[in-house]
Amino acid sequence: MDTLDPASLPHAKFGVGQSVSRKEDQRLLTGGGRYTDDIVLERQTYAVVLRSPYPHGELRDVDTGPALEVDGVIAVYTGEDMRQAGYNPLPCPLPLKSHDGTPLIVPDRHALAIGRVRYAGEAIALVVAESRAAARDGAEAIELDVEPLPAVTDLEAAVAPGAPQVHDEAPGNVALDWRFGDHKAIDEAFKSAAHVTRLKLANSRIVAASMEPRGAVAEWDDKSERFTLHLGCQGAFGLAASLGKGIMNLEPGKLRVRSYDIGGSFGMKAPAYPEYVPLLHAAKALGRPVKWIDERTESFVSDHHGRHALVDASLALDTDGNFLAVKIEGLGSLGAYVVGFGAAIPCVNIVKNAVSLYKTPLIGVATRCVLTNTTPISAFRGAGRPEANYYMERLIEAAARETGRDPVELRRKNAIPADAIPWKAPSNLEYDSGDFEAVLDKCLASADWDGFEARRKESEAAGKLRGRGIGFYLEVTAPPGKEMGGIHFEPNGDVTIVTGTLDYGQGHRSTFAQILCDKLGVPFEKVQLIQGDSDQLLAGGGTGGSRSVMASGTAILTASDEVIEKGRALAGHFLEAAVADIEFGDGAFRVAGTDRAIAIMDLAARIREAGALPADLPDGLDAELVIDTPPSAFPNGCHVAEVEIDPDTGATRVVRYSVVDDFGVLVNPMLVEAQVHGGVVQGTGQALGERVVYDESGNLASGSFMDYALPRADELPNFEFGSHEVPAATNPLGSKGCGEGGTSGSLPAVMNAVNDALASRDAAPIDMPATPERVWRALTNG
Repeated sequence: MDTLDPASLPHAKFGVGQSVSRKEDQRLLTGGGRYTDDIVLERQTYAVVLRSPYPHGELRDVDTGPALEVDGVIAVYTGEDMRQAGYNPLPCPLPLKSHDGTPLIVPDRHALAIGRVRYAGEAIALVVAESRAAARDGAEAIELDVEPLPAVTDLEAAVAPGAPQVHDEAPGNVALDWRFGDHKAIDEAFKSAAHVTRLKLANSRIVAASMEPRGAVAEWDDKSERFTLHLGCQGAFGLAASLGKGIMNLEPGKLRVRSYDIGGSFGMKAPAYPEYVPLLHAAKALGRPVKWIDERTESFVSDHHGRHALVDASLALDTDGNFLAVKIEGLGSLGAYVVGFGAAIPCVNIVKNAVSLYKTPLIGVATRCVLTNTTPISAFRGAGRPEANYYMERLIEAAARETGRDPVELRRKNAIPADAIPWKAPSNLEYDSGDFEAVLDKCLASADWDGFEARRKESEAAGKLRGRGIGFYLEVTAPPGKEMGGIHFEPNGDVTIVTGTLDYGQGHRSTFAQILCDKLGVPFEKVQLIQGDSDQLLAGGGTGGSRSVMASGTAILTASDEVIEKGRALAGHFLEAAVADIEFGDGAFRVAGTDRAIAIMDLAARIREAGALPADLPDGLDAELVIDTPPSAFPNGCHVAEVEIDPDTGATRVVRYSVVDDFGVLVNPMLVEAQVHGGVVQGTGQALGERVVYDESGNLASGSFMDYALPRADELPNFEFGSHEVPAATNPLGSKGCGEGGTSGSLPAVMNAVNDALASRDAAPIDMPATPERVWRALTNG
C-alpha cells in the first residue's frame, strides 16, 4: 500500500492555479507540428478554386472545356454539378426575427455559385489536377461569361433608395430589422436627461489573418462508404454534423472530421465553408484524396471577415452624472450572405454587452443587418463583445469631457457595487459575481494613473503628444449547450481526456490536464488529449465565446466524479473493504480510519493486471458522458493605454499598457496572461491600422499584407498584467473565460487614448482606425 507525501502529488505543481507551460510547445517549436498543409495522402490530387473577379454579376456560363485540356487537370466541378448532386445551400440556423415578427431573411448560398455572383472572391468552380500548379493553370483557363451588375459595398449606400439589390428576397438589402428594449421608457429617459452625449461610431471591417490559411484534404473510402475531411476548425463534432447532414444529406457517421494543429482561427474557421462541399464531392467521384490550400491573397476575399458596423450611440445622464439610458441604433454588415453567427453580432450581442458593468437601467438597440457585395461577415474574437464595449466606453469618455467630469469618477459612480450583486441587468441577464470598483482601482494603481501628467510633459518636451484612455469592460461568454467529458485509463499507463472543444492555440492540453491533476491526482505528464476527431466524440460544442474551460472543465470534473465512484467500488475490492468505508483524496483511495490506501494510477494498473473482475464491479475506471454546460459567465476588467503621437506625421504608438482582469479562477495564470496579450494586440491592431477597404467598383483594395496593416511586435510595449479573481458562482471551477477579454478592453482603451492626445491640441475626435493620415488630418484640420 502507498505512503503518500502531499507535496509530491501532481496537483502541488500542476494543479489549478499553477503557471504551466503548454505541452505542445516543444513539438511545435522544433518543427513537429502537423498543420493542414502537412497532410499528404496516397494518390492525393490537388485542387484550386476559381473565384469571381466580379463583385456582382449574372453568371451566364462557366466553360470548363479549356481547363480540361490543360495537362494534368483531372476534373472541374461547377455549381450545376453541386445542384445535380442534391446538396443543400449552406445553413444559417439563427432563430432571429425582425421587430415586426418576420424571420431573418437567409438567401440561398450554394457551395459554388449558381446564376449570379455577389462578391469578388465567391467560389465558382473547383479544378482538380495532379499538381497544384496544373490546377492553377486549369482555373485560369476557365472561360466565364458574366454580365456585370452594379455593386454596393458601403453600408449607408446599401440602404439608400435605389441601391443595387444584392438579393431580391431582401428588399432594401435588409435581412433583419431588429429591436430590443422599452423604447417608450428610453425616449422618456432621454427627454428628462440633464445631458445627452451622442456619437456616430464606426467599427471597421477586418480580416482574421490566421497563421495558416484555410485548407482541407478530403477522402472517400469505398469499403465503409464514408468521407473523411482533414482540416483546421474549432469543433470536429459540430462541423461533421452541419456539413454532413445539414449540407450534404449524409447519414450520421458518414462524415469523419479530423483536426490537428490549427494555425489560428479567432472564430473564422468555425463554420462549414463552401469549398468543403466540392472537395468531398470530388474525392468520391474520383476515388482519390483531394487537397486544397488557400493562398493568402485568396484568404483575404474568401475567409469570413469580422466586425463592420456603423452606429449612432447615445447616453443619457441626470444632473448628478448617473446614467439613465443607453441607445445604440445603426447598421451591421452581413456581407453578401447571412453566414454563421454573423446576424447575431450587431444585435443580440450588442444588447448583452453594451450595458457592461454599469448600473444603467435602460438599454435600447435597433439594428438593421445589411447585405452588401462584400465577403460575408461572421464571428471574430469577441463577436460583438468588443464592439459593444467600445460604444459604451467611447460614450462615457465623451460624456465626461462634455460635462467637465473626471472620466474615472464618472465610471466609478456608475459601476455596479459589489454588494449589489447578483445584479439583474436591463439586458435580462443576471450577473452572478464581480467586484468592479476593486478592479478599476487595481488597474489605476498598476498604470500609475496619478503620474501621467509628468509623462505627458516628458513627451511634449520630446515633441510628441501623449494621451491616455480607459477600457472598463464586462462581456458575456458563450451561452450554455452540450459538451462531452471523457476520461480513459490507457493500457500504457497514460490517462486520456476526450473533449468536444478544440484547442487552436489556447493550450488546452495543459489546462485540461491541470484540472484533471487537481481533481484526481494523476501525473501531469501522463495526461493526453483527444479533441479533433469526430469519430471519438459523443457531442461537442466546439471552442468559441470563451467557453472552453467552463464547458470542458465542468465536463472533466463531472466525468472525474464518475471515475471516483467507480474507483471506490474497485478499491474496496482490492483493499478488501466495504465501499462505504472508501474515501478518495490526494490522488488515492483510502480505507477510512486506517493507513491502507492505493493511488489511483496504481489502482488502474491493478485493474489491468487482474483481467476479469467480479460481475458486480465496474469493468474499469473509464468514464464518458455528455453534460449540459453552465450558463454564461461575465469576465470583466480594466485596461489603461497610453499613446504617443508624432504631430508632424500622425504616427501613433502605444507606449504604456496596463491590464487588470477578473476572469474568475485562473486555471493557468501564464496562459491566461498570454491570451490577454494576444487579445490586446488584436484590439490595438484594429484601433490603429487594420481596415478592409473596397474600391469604387467593389473590388478589395487591401488584399495583401502590403496594404493591410497588421500590428508588429516592435510596435508594442510590454504589457503589465494583473488579476483580481472573483470566482464565478455558476460553474464548479469558478472560471469566467478569458479568450476575448483582451480585445474587449483594448479597443476602447487605445482609441480613448488617441482622442485624449488629440484633445490636448483641441483636435476633434476621430474614429478607428487611427492611421497616421487620419491623425495628421485631425491635427491639421486637413
